[in-house]
Amino acid sequence: MRRRSFFILAVALAATLAAGCADPLATPSGAAPLRYRDEVFSAVTMTSDVTYGTAVNQQGATVTLKIDIYRPTGDVATNRPAVIWIHGGGFSGGDKTSPEIVDEANTLAKKGYVSASISYRLNPGGCSAAGPTAGCIIAIQQATFDGQTAVRFLRDNATTYGIDPTRIAAGGSSAGAITALNVGYNGDNPGPGDHQGFSSSIRAAQSISGAALGTGSISPGDAAALLFHGSADPIVPYVWAQNTVTEATADHLVAVLRTWPGEGHVPYLAHRAQILSETANFFYSQMDLAHAAT
Repeated sequence: MRRRSFFILAVALAATLAAGCADPLATPSGAAPLRYRDEVFSAVTMTSDVTYGTAVNQQGATVTLKIDIYRPTGDVATNRPAVIWIHGGGFSGGDKTSPEIVDEANTLAKKGYVSASISYRLNPGGCSAAGPTAGCIIAIQQATFDGQTAVRFLRDNATTYGIDPTRIAAGGSSAGAITALNVGYNGDNPGPGDHQGFSSSIRAAQSISGAALGTGSISPGDAAALLFHGSADPIVPYVWAQNTVTEATADHLVAVLRTWPGEGHVPYLAHRAQILSETANFFYSQMDLAHAAT
């Protein structure tokens, strides 16, 4: 059963530190330039429109699922952490070239990550805070299945793209944030899709104006999560993010909520520096990148 009490960031961080765990948002130590913390590459090579799977949408049409791969230009490492980025759009629109997604993908690729921005099945009716419709619920589930397929694709093609299959994370905005969290909290519950036989689990998830919705409960062993959210969000209510973190921490998972008082939905530009730095720090700690390939 989901636990619905309110969550206060300071209390959760205090509990984490009291348990002997490091601050998950702490800036990694080490001399500069430090891979995965600092910008160690000046350019990024992007391979666009790679097919990562096919799936049937709610209208019965077969959709070709595409992914853009961002890799640091000139990198010789062959076992790098990867992040799957997932765009927003209410489950009815948007695409993998959404500006904040591209910005995050490029920023982390310059730090040495492999970034991957995905398309996924959309439904014209989409979703809204007014209440879930049958089409909305299916759209959320299908997006989650597609996100899981993307995780499996990266593992299936880890050698091709120079990816460490044990260090994969996901992040996104709005509908993409919901999807990233759902993927993170359902690693042991893979849905239908291509590349079966490979794990759908990830180590960490980042959410900008999202929450875990509609695909089952959070349980021990799921991904760590970092949520950014405005307290006045009219699209994905702030309480949904609070509920997500409350349940995750009750199951002894690392889950951190960064609140923007009075802010609305996906104020990315206003908080860009915080999002990029804290996301990188969080992935560094939760994927144990101090011991990753360099």
